[in-house]
Amino acid sequence: MKLIFAGTPDFAAIALDALLKAGHEIPLVLTQPDRPAGRGMKLTPSPVKRLAQEHGLLLSQPTSLKRDEEARAAIAAVGADAMIVAAYGLILPADVLLMPRLGCLNIHASLLPRWRGAAPIQRAIEAGDTETGICIMQMDAGLDTGAVLARAATPILPEDTASTLHDRLATLGANLLCDTLLRLPLPGEVQDESLATYAAKIDPTETWLDWQMDAELLARRVRAFYPARAELLGENLKIWEAHPLITAHDAKPGTVLAADAKGIVVACGENALVLAELQKAGGKRLPAADFLRGAANFRDQKTPLMPDPCPSDS
Repeated sequence: MKLIFAGTPDFAAIALDALLKAGHEIPLVLTQPDRPAGRGMKLTPSPVKRLAQEHGLLLSQPTSLKRDEEARAAIAAVGADAMIVAAYGLILPADVLLMPRLGCLNIHASLLPRWRGAAPIQRAIEAGDTETGICIMQMDAGLDTGAVLARAATPILPEDTASTLHDRLATLGANLLCDTLLRLPLPGEVQDESLATYAAKIDPTETWLDWQMDAELLARRVRAFYPARAELLGENLKIWEAHPLITAHDAKPGTVLAADAKGIVVACGENALVLAELQKAGGKRLPAADFLRGAANFRDQKTPLMPDPCPSDS
């Protein structure tokens, strides 16, 4: 098929790579403009742009499809069978949605209508969902409201982080897309609006752990925001791995209850959170045992770590 591809991050690049390997013709790729990244804040191309350049594909990087007439004309001129959209980041105007013969198809990382919006992977983990998946959706003017052409599910494992789930869903999405394209045109499944939930974009303030919350929720937030951030004993930390510990205490939330090689136990609004892997500002990511060797203020806690932290935070 002759396809226009619109996407930006790694999730989208995996889909573009699968389309190229499947032999589809990609005469035009749309991606976000280069953004500053890294310590030097150097302008950096998106993963989709890098892949497109490797294959010599024509690129367009508009800042807005509503205002960029040249980009819209380029889309219309292709005469594409379909446009594939994956984590693109720009709104497609109604007339653009109608330009390809079969319209625009979106690869969405949830089982719609659950978790419409910008952060479906993180919100599913944060909410304690046990399953998520991929939907190939016929795009319309709404926010992820179009008819679902195909779907595939995958469990959310107790140890899954946003990173591991992202990678699994990206591969699942690429495979489901290629299979769906072979079967077009397809009847779509209309979404049940009464079941819709919204996956709001992650606000940076959300990634800071609030010790007043329940330990189960905080453990899920560590996995969802991977890493989460926390203020503890006057230090700002990144928390890479944590587990809830079911224990009664009367300590103020945010109090370090215990610390040894197994982890650092912190009092929460309900129960406690065991920090198993963490990182100081400017330091390395370390397991608790190594972290404590260079953190006397944590190491000097007198109470040994309570055994067998709860392995499940679902």
